[in-house]
Amino acid sequence: MKRLLPITMMVCSLLPLLNGCEVVQWKTEHDQTVLHDDGFTKHSLALKEGGTLTYWEGGQGEPLLLLHGFGGTAAATWKAEMLELSKHYHVIAPDLLWFGESQSKAEARLATQTQAIWQLVDHLKLQKINVAGISYGGFVTYDMMTTPERINKAIIIASPGPLFSDNDLADLVKRANVNTPEALFVPSDSNGIRRLYDNVFVKKKPMPDFVAEQIYQGYFSQWKPERTSLIQTLPLDRDRIQQFDPTHLPKLMLIWGEKDKIFPLSNGIKLSKYTQAPIVVIPNTAHGVTNEQPELTTELISNFLQQ
Repeated sequence: MKRLLPITMMVCSLLPLLNGCEVVQWKTEHDQTVLHDDGFTKHSLALKEGGTLTYWEGGQGEPLLLLHGFGGTAAATWKAEMLELSKHYHVIAPDLLWFGESQSKAEARLATQTQAIWQLVDHLKLQKINVAGISYGGFVTYDMMTTPERINKAIIIASPGPLFSDNDLADLVKRANVNTPEALFVPSDSNGIRRLYDNVFVKKKPMPDFVAEQIYQGYFSQWKPERTSLIQTLPLDRDRIQQFDPTHLPKLMLIWGEKDKIFPLSNGIKLSKYTQAPIVVIPNTAHGVTNEQPELTTELISNFLQQ
């Protein structure tokens, strides 16, 4: 299948036609149509604690779970990789809780996210899986790795796991020029969207006011109390997963952007030494690795799983 034009190019070319219309809604529908046309299906799992976990499923082969980051959805984060990886793997890509179409009645914290993913794995009757997670999805991945008997191989992208200290958090807040981490990750308006995107991607993205507002309304306006709780409770779960002996973790690879401003490369090097896992550093790439470097991300994941 020919690679589609990057979505940003398509949106830019259509801006004169879409001005005043729902660009974000159009992009979401386009992504879902592309996935459906490639054989993916979307499902919903009723959670034991109440709520729903929505996920995409496609392809055949070894199971590969893809976990997105904070503020994203499965399709928005992984679409390009899903299309390629499903040629060789049984790809499962959920919307994490309180993102996309997923939500739970349980407390909003990392442990709840991880338990919901294990419910999905059990629902699919999978005994052992491969898993890749970016940013916040990397925290979920690390938490899952503390059940090593159920993980074949894991890939963590731009996520420091248990080694993100309070000092690191203070440095992040200072770099982003905000008062609290949730002020960056749970934006309250379109200006907050621009600030977040400027910190996530290596190059500033031109963003008309109506597009910034639609991104906020489409991806960030819902579940704000729950997302704030996810950020505020993360240090507690960080301390919990730090108790697990890293020598007992399953086989792991790290992928990092050289110019990551959210979790700088120094965090990745520290995690690599702590876990004795190889780290692949991608030049001229920031935090949004899966969106900035989808072909290379796919190649790295495939090569690692095939070793």
